[in-house]
Amino acid sequence: MTKREAFYKSDLWEGFRLSLIEHRKTPDGYIYCEHCGKPILKDYDLIAHHKIELTEANVDDVNIALNPDNIQLIHFKCHNKHHHRFGYQGQRMPQKVFIVYGPPCAGKTTWVKDVSTSEDLIVDIDRLYAAVRCESCDSYEKPNAVKNNVFAIRDTLLDNIKTRYGRWQNAYVIGGFPFALDRERMEARLNASSIFINTPKEICLERAKLRPSEWERYVLDWFSKYIPPGQVTT
Repeated sequence: MTKREAFYKSDLWEGFRLSLIEHRKTPDGYIYCEHCGKPILKDYDLIAHHKIELTEANVDDVNIALNPDNIQLIHFKCHNKHHHRFGYQGQRMPQKVFIVYGPPCAGKTTWVKDVSTSEDLIVDIDRLYAAVRCESCDSYEKPNAVKNNVFAIRDTLLDNIKTRYGRWQNAYVIGGFPFALDRERMEARLNASSIFINTPKEICLERAKLRPSEWERYVLDWFSKYIPPGQVTT
């Protein structure tokens, strides 16, 4: 892990980021994106962006790393657009990996579709099943006959991400990951950050009604297993 990556995972940065968010909230309780001007409605959609890019050379300079005047609060999508348009210090940006997790029907795939670009790599079990199953199968069907093949493809892609194989820019690994230990292991394996699509149970159950009947059980099962970050089970 580089010094820059370690900084973004540190308690120092997280505390500074949360303080900045609280300070910049408007009277209506929102943070407005400093690129597009629209309100940032979800926590996972908010990025604290360094106007002077943080590098290995300047990460220890508090006047850059922890200077409020050097930080913009922007949408995740706006952040991606900014970097793809202007580049990264005139060079290609470092490859980043995001584990996008949450309950079934939370909108994980929809969110990734909204923020990703053609230069990104997406690993989604549902989409892998769709790529290999018969065309006459139900859109949510996961035939057991091809399960091993689907997971073999997924594992190959995860290995590619781990070694940063290929020229993709961002990689998004989509999954339920209700157990904190599983998420932490995946983060360590891929040197990744996690993004929690924290859609309430009631909304997930409502969306599940539009899918086969077993999806309600999937939603309830996820919420019964979910362990938030930092929580220890006994």
